[in-house]
Amino acid sequence: MIETFKILTGKYDALISPTLITAISCIARSNDLRLQKNRFKYDQRKYCFTNRVVNIWNSLPNYVVSANTTNVFKNRLDKFWQDQEIIYDFKAQIEGTGSRSGVE
Repeated sequence: MIETFKILTGKYDALISPTLITAISCIARSNDLRLQKNRFKYDQRKYCFTNRVVNIWNSLPNYVVSANTTNVFKNRLDKFWQDQEIIYDFKAQIEGTGSRSGVE
């Protein structure tokens, strides 16, 4: 998220940083720097950085993404994520770890 903030606020050179397209929408419950999610047919672009960060970035509140500096953004992001409930099942079965041939 920090790299996304730096890209959107112009901390990196625009010629070498990935292009993130901001969405123009009137959704009341979103932030001002909402990103547009593109659809791709092939997996090469489907799972790249610029497409993976969109859902997480768009879920952030406006007071987090409207920070003036990177350090303020980091502090607000940490405080926001601190209050979020994270559910992770350590005993979950992982699918697809067996042989692909069907014979084990």
